[in-house]
Amino acid sequence: MICIPYFSGAGHTALLARAIADGAGDARVIDVEAIRPDDWAALDAATAIAFGAPTYMGSTAARFDQFLEEVSGPRWHTGQWRDKLAGGFTVACHPSGDKGFALQRLVTFAAQMGMIWVGQAEIGTPVIEDRPGINQDGSWLGLMATDAQAPDRLLDALDLETARLYGVRLAGATRRWQAGAGA
Repeated sequence: MICIPYFSGAGHTALLARAIADGAGDARVIDVEAIRPDDWAALDAATAIAFGAPTYMGSTAARFDQFLEEVSGPRWHTGQWRDKLAGGFTVACHPSGDKGFALQRLVTFAAQMGMIWVGQAEIGTPVIEDRPGINQDGSWLGLMATDAQAPDRLLDALDLETARLYGVRLAGATRRWQAGAGA
């Protein structure tokens, strides 16, 4: 199972989480502001966890950082999440928005927990001309999206498609990881 814990200040990150879950198929989306005991149990049982938070002032939102601190206390020293797959996603209002630093925060957390990171692998334009808008931020460390800054939508449809494809990638990596665990 894949769990997708996220914090969403204005709804953008929640949309990305749902798009990743759509691509993954069997995924549990968890709003860290409303986390319940059964969500904690699902996180502990998950094979893969994709962390999501908006980028605020060059890093992940403080409310998401609070969640990471809640995770690490009881799980870091026991290695409870060691060898789980991990991934991450973020969104900001600017095309750069220092989103790379937010992803570095997430990958560092995952490394400290002993997790195995799965980056984003979709290639779009200008490299592959018939894929305009796919991975338009050019991020491979994790998934990045940009606020659409449009009154009728929060995110560009192709950012959501890139998120869905990231979910497909995470699901494939999870299946391979689970198959290898029995070998």
